Amino acid sequence: MSEASHIDICVIGAGPAGLAAAEVASASGCSVMLVDARPSFGRKFLMAGKSGLNLTMDLDPNRFLEGYREDADWVRPMLDVFGPVEIQSWAHGLGQEIFTGSSGRVFPVAMKASPLLRSWIARLNDQEVIGRTSWRWQGWEGESLLFDTPEGEKRVMPRATVLALGGASWARLGSDGAWVRHIPDTAPFKPSNCGFECTWSSHMARHFGAPVKSVLLTHKDRTVQGEFVISRHGVEGSGIYALSHSLREDHEPTLLLDLLPDIALERLTERLARPRGKMSIANYLRKTARLDPVKRALVFEAGDVPVSHEALAQHLKALPLKLTGPRPMDEAISTAGGVRRNALDSALMLKDMPGVFCAGEMLDWDAPTGGYLITACLATGRWAGQAAVNHITQER
Repeated sequence: MSEASHIDICVIGAGPAGLAAAEVASASGCSVMLVDARPSFGRKFLMAGKSGLNLTMDLDPNRFLEGYREDADWVRPMLDVFGPVEIQSWAHGLGQEIFTGSSGRVFPVAMKASPLLRSWIARLNDQEVIGRTSWRWQGWEGESLLFDTPEGEKRVMPRATVLALGGASWARLGSDGAWVRHIPDTAPFKPSNCGFECTWSSHMARHFGAPVKSVLLTHKDRTVQGEFVISRHGVEGSGIYALSHSLREDHEPTLLLDLLPDIALERLTERLARPRGKMSIANYLRKTARLDPVKRALVFEAGDVPVSHEALAQHLKALPLKLTGPRPMDEAISTAGGVRRNALDSALMLKDMPGVFCAGEMLDWDAPTGGYLITACLATGRWAGQAAVNHITQER
């Protein structure tokens, strides 16, 4: 069976990149079909916004690009067209008021993703995008796209295709990475923006779920200020995610924690020079260094506590935390790996498959949380959607 053989562009994957591609392509007057394997659109997008939808960052463009590290040159042209400024205007156009937090992060006033997603889908409906859910892509059969659907096997033969199939984390929401068997020249997936495992002693059990606030975290030559959470298996949270790229590439990662970043080493040394008397070391750290229970627990977890006040001060400013590796990939917020840059041309079209474009997290780039991930998904989705329009226009 075939369906909608007259379709100009088929977009497969209805996360931020696929929705963005469908929006641009349909606005150009092309007939567009948007297909997703799950029963509804934007499932991972909704989950990402559950604790506050961080759309982008309100930063100088060059500083913003630094967040993409070695991938900055690749994503620069797309972000020049649709970057943080354009995303804020786009959100306003969908009726969403936004605000910028103290760290420069941009959020909808509603905080959740659901109001924005409803408005976005309504816009696509107004632009007559044909939506199909519970359609799982099974590759190609000849020149046709092949899908498994609740009504059986379906084939679609568009004039161009945009693949926005996600990475390989949160499989239950649709990003299972199964598409790699249909695409040549992909890099292996790796977890990104993920937690890391640590072998805790039994004494840490009481602190599972506790946040470690206001610390500096350092790995090799990179330092971030933030917080993280003690979990049953190790550590997770924004401070850990910001270093996940570096930690992941280290076979035996050791994180250095400055537990008191607001106190200079000299001042802390003076505090710890006070006589300890009969106080336990735990009580002494509570009174002199003002460490809360979870930070005190981390001090003891790191091994022998130095005796001299000079060495103890240095210990609290660079406390070693040995990690054993990242948590399983399906738990990661995102993944690195996917379609390699050299497999694509500047329009994000597969060099070996004319008329097939790729976008979003399925590309082999690695972006941190904090708005960078969603921004790049939107930018690459719109870029691929416009490139698909240009492709079929040139064919006419």
